Amino acid sequence: MKIGLRLSKTGFFRSRWGNRGLYALLLIPVVYVIIFNYVPIYGVLMAFKRFIPRQGVWGSPWMGLYNFRRFFSSPNFFAVLRNTLVLSVYSIVAGFPFPLILAICVNHCFLHKYKKAVQTVTFAPYFLSTVIVVGLVAQILDIRSGGVNIVLRALGFKEINFMGSVPLFPHIYVWTNVWKSTGYSAVIYIASLASIDPTYHEAAIIDGANLWQRIWHIDLSGIRPIIVIMLILSMGGILSSDFERVYLMQTPLNLPASEVIATYVYKVGLGVGAGTRADYSFGTAIGLFQNGVGVLLTIGANKLANAISGEGLF
Repeated sequence: MKIGLRLSKTGFFRSRWGNRGLYALLLIPVVYVIIFNYVPIYGVLMAFKRFIPRQGVWGSPWMGLYNFRRFFSSPNFFAVLRNTLVLSVYSIVAGFPFPLILAICVNHCFLHKYKKAVQTVTFAPYFLSTVIVVGLVAQILDIRSGGVNIVLRALGFKEINFMGSVPLFPHIYVWTNVWKSTGYSAVIYIASLASIDPTYHEAAIIDGANLWQRIWHIDLSGIRPIIVIMLILSMGGILSSDFERVYLMQTPLNLPASEVIATYVYKVGLGVGAGTRADYSFGTAIGLFQNGVGVLLTIGANKLANAISGEGLF
């Protein structure tokens, strides 16, 4: 028994030594992940302390759950939580179906050149930076020189201050992202649809199934696991929002609708704004609360998917 165990250990190390080149290549990403993803985790301790930069994380006095209680009792808590939920849920409801619809349309297009053109045109906006996208939107919706308001004035209507409107901000935020990311998000669905055996469609056509029946019973059924996985992943970010886009679109007029957890953490954590002082511990506590809720929602959505269809992510 000992001889067999010794031989198995020898074979184990011999095989690892034989692949030492591959393990050397693996060492670089592993070290990168450890340094930049795991080592900074100790900074989460700031959420439970009154962080003083000159004393460091370990030397700062312990505060327990004070920063969390302070956030929950803050007059801004319900406002930023409501805005974050509105934008996130609206983004999921409005943006989730479009990549799937685009992928199905591209998959059933028989004109190869037209299919490539549609994929290129819809994918192109993803390469535009957030700053450029927000700048384009601001120029188009400008109250004086924007193309939309020029058309409204020509038709005899009063101009609208789109970027300063509280009710219109969620719509501008969400549909801007739909335009920018639909082509990119459709790629994974297009790849999944391409893996479906075409003989299924041929058999369905022989049996008299129309296009909508084939889409429902073959396409959507074939990529259902991918749809469930993408939905689970999107649920994890329900308390997150695109900080750059929200912050760049934010104005003093639309602040009641655009102040989300991400921008609030940035302002209170770094002391952005007149008369404010940087509070790293408070900002860390808010960020930890946001990420914790995201993890719980991801686990809950996965358990629900497993209970309903048995096709959860893990």
